[in-house]
Amino acid sequence: MSPARRTSARRPARASPRARAPGGAPTLTRRALNRATLARQLLLKRARLTPVEAVEALAGLQAQAPRPPFIGLWTRLEKLAAADVLEAFEKRQLVRATAMRGTIHWLSAKDYRQLRASLQPALTWGMNAILRERAKALDLPALEKAARALFSERPRTFDEAREELVRRFPKGDERAMGFAVRNVVPLVQVPQGAPWGFPAAADFALAGEWLKGAHSKDDSPLPLARKYLAAFGPATPQDFQTWSALPLPSARDAFERLRGELRAFRDERGRELFDLPDAPRPDEDVPAPTRFLPEFDNLVLSHADRTRVIADEHRGKVVTKNLQVRATFLLGGEVAGTWKVERKKKAAALVLEPFGELAKRDLAALEEEGERLLRFCEPDAEDYAVRGA
Repeated sequence: MSPARRTSARRPARASPRARAPGGAPTLTRRALNRATLARQLLLKRARLTPVEAVEALAGLQAQAPRPPFIGLWTRLEKLAAADVLEAFEKRQLVRATAMRGTIHWLSAKDYRQLRASLQPALTWGMNAILRERAKALDLPALEKAARALFSERPRTFDEAREELVRRFPKGDERAMGFAVRNVVPLVQVPQGAPWGFPAAADFALAGEWLKGAHSKDDSPLPLARKYLAAFGPATPQDFQTWSALPLPSARDAFERLRGELRAFRDERGRELFDLPDAPRPDEDVPAPTRFLPEFDNLVLSHADRTRVIADEHRGKVVTKNLQVRATFLLGGEVAGTWKVERKKKAAALVLEPFGELAKRDLAALEEEGERLLRFCEPDAEDYAVRGA
């Protein structure tokens, strides 16, 4: 392990979360927002929940790659066996599907049924924003009908689906058609017995057939906004827009329509925040334990203003230019560095890349927690080590 070093983590300005901002709304300090978010993301204390219950409490887990969401649950729960998660997928209690921001997420089957229609306006808007003129050249009704017929025949990969779509639409833009189908046709990935549940090129199935249950047809953003606030509030409409990818006017309208059932606050910059009345808002002095978060964890992606969990000057070290989101670790409730696993034969090492100097006590906590993490995500290794960069 590298020599002990002092921490350079920023200390937030102290102000009473019960102070009154102009207009009478209580003011929440940055640290109070941090603790509220950590509490809802199960990062102040490991929870005694099932995988399905936890995924629902977290409003889903981003799952670009198969392993990271397993780590995301491991770091938040008192006890987690990967086999229990895989069983929940096999029993169709959890699904892996395109959801918020047009990215792959884990959701409970219950939430997917209730929220998929609410997500469709965001998915359509995002599709059009990315494809632009290419979207206008697509016959979306015909494309959707053909895609539903393909996936109804049997589960298949997107490579296979695109090949079939090109046969049916020989003049179509292959990549644009595939991207459009991902966004307009409700599909879920089929678990296939891979080490972390899903291979890199997983099969997709029609959600309605896979889940065999009624799906809500209500495309109102209000259920989505409530779900977001329960997992990430207090928050602004801009924060909700960042998480959901709804157009900002729709996000603002959703919060205005909910205003009568929400509590209003102000942050230290005077911005109006909204929250569910009975959601946890612990004291800002509640201690926050050392935690490791996986790649693409929603904690670092779900607010327009992310300073409640990560300093602005560090964001570029976490979200790369090619939109990869690195695995991070928390000290005192804030992102203090990144980490990665290096594997050589039977030896597994967790390599820390802190943003600043680390105190001896922080190094000790990272070593202890890091070795536990390594034993979870590299169970067949025989030698484990945690070291600095």
